[in-house]
Amino acid sequence: MPPPRSQLAVPAHKRRHLARYLRAAWRDYLALWREFNHPILVFLFFTCVIGFIYGELHAIAYPDENLPIIDRPYAMLQMMILESPPLTLPREPHLIFFWYLMPVVLVYVVGRGASDFVRLFLNRSERRDAWRIALASTMKNHVIVFGAGHVGVRVIAELDRMGYDVVVIDNDPDPGLEDFLHELRVPLIIADGRIASTLEKANLNNALAFVACTGNDNVNLQAIMRVRDMNPTIRIVSRIWDEAFAKQLKGFFNIEAVLSSSDLSAPVFAGAALGIEITKTVTVAGVEYSLIRLLIEQGSFMRGRTVGDLQRNEDMDIVLHVRGNITEVQPAHDKIVEAGDTIVIFARHERILSIVARNKGH
Repeated sequence: MPPPRSQLAVPAHKRRHLARYLRAAWRDYLALWREFNHPILVFLFFTCVIGFIYGELHAIAYPDENLPIIDRPYAMLQMMILESPPLTLPREPHLIFFWYLMPVVLVYVVGRGASDFVRLFLNRSERRDAWRIALASTMKNHVIVFGAGHVGVRVIAELDRMGYDVVVIDNDPDPGLEDFLHELRVPLIIADGRIASTLEKANLNNALAFVACTGNDNVNLQAIMRVRDMNPTIRIVSRIWDEAFAKQLKGFFNIEAVLSSSDLSAPVFAGAALGIEITKTVTVAGVEYSLIRLLIEQGSFMRGRTVGDLQRNEDMDIVLHVRGNITEVQPAHDKIVEAGDTIVIFARHERILSIVARNKGH
């Protein structure tokens, strides 16, 4: 099995060119044509093909009258609306048959077309869904987000801010979600993301990544199995509540990232309880790294030491230093850290925990 794509190259800008919407509009019109093509094709067949046949038969019966080919469709239309065309009223039974047939054809065409129009007019959600599917079909290298709950909405917003095209799948969207996605111009497919036809509507074959972030582990698992079967190389990220299950799932289905909600939230809650901001961010070569904003305490081991000394001897990277109203990004190595300063540190997660404890003087 080929490995999943491991890197996401952020585009220079979000590719929402006019060409995309023109392509989506064209595909939407094709879908609309499929709804109305039957009565239109019937009308064209009887006015053009049957009109040509009638003209030939009439010319045989009445050699002195030759109706030009270009006028024959109009003559058929006149028969449909019970208006006599510029021809001799025929006495032959096979020609009289056409005079009785054409009004019936008109009734069928008008009735069928009107019923299709009323059906689409009353069922506006069907037309709206068709447009969303048409828009999704024009996307490439987009991210499919399955589940637009509290977590999913934030994932969608972040992907949009990073400049990625997104297609959302949710079978029971929360109130207000459609308006939110409409503002972002993100298509929403209201269907079950575990079904192949739904994933095809989201253009899975051309997608860059699939994010399963519903609140149900079993639903996420079923969706992942279907996605991996349909696209063996796509990058998959899944939200899983059970941490042990998450580790098994990552290896078994060759998933790029399986994120346990409890594992992700624990450092955040613990940090918030201490009045610090700590975020678990990345895992590199099996090692977890975190970013933390820390207020230097009076008894901190960092007080009175330089930035360079701390970075060399304490296995950390100080990326930002704040003192009063002065903020320095990548502060100078000879900068002395004092109590009351605020610094932002990037380091191994286990190292971060030690830094927090020693900052208190423990």
